Amino acid sequence: MSPAPRQLAFNFGRDLLRQINLLPRRAAAAVKPRRKATSLRRDPILEEVARMLVKRVGCHRLAKEVCVSWNPRMRTTAGVACYRTRQVVLNPKLIEISAGEVQRTLRHELAHLVAQARAGRRRIAAHGREWLEACADLGIPDEKRCHELPFKTRRLTRRHYYQCPGCETVMARVRRVKSRIACIKCCRKHNGGKYHERFRFREIAEPGDRIAA
Repeated sequence: MSPAPRQLAFNFGRDLLRQINLLPRRAAAAVKPRRKATSLRRDPILEEVARMLVKRVGCHRLAKEVCVSWNPRMRTTAGVACYRTRQVVLNPKLIEISAGEVQRTLRHELAHLVAQARAGRRRIAAHGREWLEACADLGIPDEKRCHELPFKTRRLTRRHYYQCPGCETVMARVRRVKSRIACIKCCRKHNGGKYHERFRFREIAEPGDRIAA
């Protein structure tokens, strides 16, 4: 993330924290954004927001471990949560949409952590009943499992084409394939599903009529 967006993310988090009255104004002003040469940028302001929200629903141990970061490499994903590391990662593009969208996405991802913390070692569905209950407790009772945000996507041109010698199906790729890849349909039909050099994709200059995914 460039210096300007990084400062913007910090200012946004500080203002959000003041709006929901989770941290005194003086304490929020004392926190400085971290400048690490990594993809993830931790946000101490939003971390404080997350800890307060998690404490309110009774998950005190989780509140001590949760961390929140921004990932500028995210394209179309609004946010992700990892219970193993107690981490929530957000897309910086949320800042360009609205303050409310950042807060909603933060709570959406926190709900995943809260649901798993309550379940313990028991396996639960990612967007099942436990997650819906956690969303309601965090203030977003009507939350959907997928977002519909207007993120701009980058279109990549597929410049490399490979063809199966057996069925002549063509596979298109953005980057050149360096490993040996065979046609799964032909391998299943003629070799019991195992790899066979006879059906290995060969690079061609122009695509054929049938394009594989």
